[in-house]
Amino acid sequence: MTLAIIFVVFAVLALVLILRVTVSRALQVSSRDNVTPGIEPLDVEAFRNLVDASENAYLHRRLPAPEFRRVQRERLRAAAAYIRVSGRNAAILVTISQAALTSSDSQTVEAARQLIDSALLLRRNAAFALLRIYVGLAWPTIGLSAAPVLLGYERLNGCAMLLGRLQNPTVPVRISVRS
Repeated sequence: MTLAIIFVVFAVLALVLILRVTVSRALQVSSRDNVTPGIEPLDVEAFRNLVDASENAYLHRRLPAPEFRRVQRERLRAAAAYIRVSGRNAAILVTISQAALTSSDSQTVEAARQLIDSALLLRRNAAFALLRIYVGLAWPTIGLSAAPVLLGYERLNGCAMLLGRLQNPTVPVRISVRS
């Protein structure tokens, strides 16, 4: 019995270690990140619809259980794709804003700092949301809470637009698609 408890404790500690390493690697922004492809615009309204709790409740009420689980898994995969794009965009914006930190204009430097803070927070929230989605793929009836990612992306959009206007007022900066 004691040996079984030791194995369970060891397994839990190993799982925590693996998750910590995975999340910390997902949050790192290295110079190896490919900035050349640029930012991929994200359809925020479609993303909002995918993670809307009332939409999930409606589907749960209207669809038979097996069909709901199938549809919910598809919706979770789509939400994961949106979250991965938002994380990549945030990584690109961190790189761009780090270059803006060397500016002589104090407003530009402050906007760059806000953008870095927002982007790093979004990347952290995206890593945790992806973890919840992967759990949700196994149990699709569990609710998805991607609101921190959605709200963080909207804030990131505002910060990116501010920094873009300060650096080059003639070129519009947009990281989301208008609907």
